[in-house]
Amino acid sequence: MPPGTAPVRAFSSFVIDFMVANLYEKENTFEKKEPMHLIIDGYNLIRQSDGLREKERRSLEEGRKALLGLLAPYRRAKRCKVTVVFDGWQDGMGPEERDRHEGITVIYSRRGEKADDVIIRLAEKKGEDIVVVTSDRSVAKAAESRGHTAVSSPDFAARLFMAHEGNGRDGLPPEEEEEQEGAGPAPWGTKKKGPSRRLSKKEKQYRARLKKL
Repeated sequence: MPPGTAPVRAFSSFVIDFMVANLYEKENTFEKKEPMHLIIDGYNLIRQSDGLREKERRSLEEGRKALLGLLAPYRRAKRCKVTVVFDGWQDGMGPEERDRHEGITVIYSRRGEKADDVIIRLAEKKGEDIVVVTSDRSVAKAAESRGHTAVSSPDFAARLFMAHEGNGRDGLPPEEEEEQEGAGPAPWGTKKKGPSRRLSKKEKQYRARLKKL
């Protein structure tokens, strides 16, 4: 072998077959990864957004249609699963009702069961990349305790409207670009006041998830 030439490593056909099979298995695992599943507290999101709340003032149906109208192109662009849960526990028809709107699953809770309870029940499912959109702390904590992520309704609404307007940013409003307190979103859409500081680990994780929405 000439000086300075690296030795060529020889692999048996068995080793090569094993390496190829292992690579194929990894590619298949990646391809079969479940898409993100957004579970949205419908009326909570509507009432946390000025634009959607204005529609709801005209009628509940207009509020729902406006929300679903924003979510449909968002779902297609993100290629994710979307389930929207609306309260029907007071005015519902009795049993839980399910409908489909442009690929979105729409659930109306049955009479006597709140949307919160339905969302928590849906979050029991394992093996899915679930993100719960709500500003209800008890629902958010229930989702997190099951290993899922919760995003506040105002933060998701901001991302939804930016996607609708074709903003193309990371999912953060302009005033939330800096990683400092008072400039970045805290969980549940609150902003703490005080001197600038580095974000906590939890806040950084929250921002990272928000950027993917």
